[in-house]
Amino acid sequence: MHFQILSLILWPKNGHPPRVLNFEPGMVNVITGASKTGKSAVIPIIDYCLASGKCSIPVGTIRKSCSWFGIIVDTLEGKKLLARREPGEAKQTGDMFVLEGEGIEIPERITDKNVSADMVKRKLDQLSGLSSLRINPDSDAAFQSRISFRDLMAFNFQPQYIVANPLALYFGADSSEHREKLKNIFPYVLGALTPEMVAARWEMERLQRVMRQAEAALATVKQAVRAWQAETNGWLRQALELGLLPRDTIIPEDDPNQTLDLLRDATRADTRLSFPTVASIEPSLRQLEVLQNREAEAAAKLSVLRQNLAEVERLVDSSRKFGDAIRIQKDRLDIADWLKARTAAAQDPVVNLSDSREKLDALVQALSGIEIQLRTQPTMSDAFDKERLRIRSDLDTATKDLSAVRQQITMLEGRSEEARAFTYRRDRIERFLGRLEQALETFERAEDGGVQAEEIGRLQGLIDDQKAIYSEQQVSRRTANALRYVAQIAATILPKLDGEWPNAPIEVLIDDLTIRVVHTDRKDYLWEIGSGANWLAYHVAVTLALQRFFRELPNHCVPGFLIYDQPSQVYFPTGFDGAGRDAPGRTRDQDIAAVRAVFTAIADEIVQAKGQLQAIILDHAGADVWGEIVGVVRIAEWRGDDALVPQTWLSNSDTA
Repeated sequence: MHFQILSLILWPKNGHPPRVLNFEPGMVNVITGASKTGKSAVIPIIDYCLASGKCSIPVGTIRKSCSWFGIIVDTLEGKKLLARREPGEAKQTGDMFVLEGEGIEIPERITDKNVSADMVKRKLDQLSGLSSLRINPDSDAAFQSRISFRDLMAFNFQPQYIVANPLALYFGADSSEHREKLKNIFPYVLGALTPEMVAARWEMERLQRVMRQAEAALATVKQAVRAWQAETNGWLRQALELGLLPRDTIIPEDDPNQTLDLLRDATRADTRLSFPTVASIEPSLRQLEVLQNREAEAAAKLSVLRQNLAEVERLVDSSRKFGDAIRIQKDRLDIADWLKARTAAAQDPVVNLSDSREKLDALVQALSGIEIQLRTQPTMSDAFDKERLRIRSDLDTATKDLSAVRQQITMLEGRSEEARAFTYRRDRIERFLGRLEQALETFERAEDGGVQAEEIGRLQGLIDDQKAIYSEQQVSRRTANALRYVAQIAATILPKLDGEWPNAPIEVLIDDLTIRVVHTDRKDYLWEIGSGANWLAYHVAVTLALQRFFRELPNHCVPGFLIYDQPSQVYFPTGFDGAGRDAPGRTRDQDIAAVRAVFTAIADEIVQAKGQLQAIILDHAGADVWGEIVGVVRIAEWRGDDALVPQTWLSNSDTA
């Protein structure tokens, strides 16, 4: 990702012009100086302007004297000024000020915000092309939230407490929360897990959830079918009892297919043959059949009359509401007679006004029309009332007819045991056939899976398509290959540094977020290795190797810059300001050569990147250590009264 720091800006609280520190892209930018000049504040300021969750800028002179902090970055979208207000007593503030364009003019003063830190985070996420989906679709998975631009800073910053730390290799990895998040996003950062694969994982999770539902539905149907199959002999016996199968039908013992064929035959049987013939039944059965037909007709007629009555009731109610509305109009305009009398008087002053007679005549005519509507309305209501009474009368008659027919049926069934048995038998057969047909339909649907099986097959095909894009094994394999390649790159950088085993292979580990040195007889973790020189060598080699690996990936998301703070501290903990000293077994010249080797290794990687990588080194070491190295430029030297915060901003002689 093309993202390099062009400028660092401080705006004072006392009205002075802003302090601007310019950097060169594609170079090793060195800020050298004495202690307490503000060098170690550069990383926290840049981090804060990149919308960090808290302000880590040291309290004291810098926070007291500055009102806003800002950086100008160069991106594929052009230059961007990202400024953020000094938070005061708070841990951080979301107030930010952003300018975009090729020719950014740094404002003399910032009075108010124009965006929030959250908006800047979203903009940076979009700029880096990160997926908007969580790494893991399971919302309950710890530290599996979507990757953000802020997570990528682990690969850009090497502050003073990290650059030679045996327990933490990456920025932010010294806290458990950031460690766990970094472990989970590492495959994504290495390109082993792409945005397309994340989307496929989400789609696969959705499809699997839908398929589980379809499988559960199919299992329910099959379970019901198995229970039904166990009762098939009972179904056959019931079909024989009801006369739906010939009486000489033999029930098969262990032949499910023959059993199903017989049950299908039962559903196709002529149910009329299972009843006594007309010639064989007594007259009461004939009469019962006639009465049942009359009952059905009476019930149908009763239903129609009830519907008609409901419609008439609605019409009557609408007519009544219409009449009430007209009467209200008439009451409000009940002056038609009075106006008519006034128009008859030729000398009336109202009539003699211009065009008044014509307007009064029109008004009188309109009022008369309302009176006519009002007079006709009761007639309409009366007609509705008559129709309503007629329908109610017919409804009463139909109700009495239906009741009479049902009474006759009850009496007839009471007098004739045969009629009652006939009715019961017919209802029983109809219910049995309904259940049997439904059971056979369910069985046939479940036998080959039916709709559920087709849906499961379709879903499985879609899942297989997504598995071709994403699988855990594929991600693991790609991650392992990427880590081996990073280790190989680091192995080419280590011989340039002052490590104890420059030619020993290393392993880059995700689970422990560290490296392991591979010897012929053992493997040693970083924290098991002594000497700050070794720790520094592996930090520099791995961070440079990762950046080279990132450059070789298309459209990679990690910004192309590195910032190292005080890499020389492991050789000269007290800095280069005092008189030199010789440690037992090692000379000062050897330490200076080791520090120069660090600058050289970083510069070699910068030159090889051809403008795609930028480095900023904050160190006590002066040009006598790193001077004349190709690719290294001095940006500032803060010694004496010169520091990050100008002396003119301070109310006293304290320095930052």
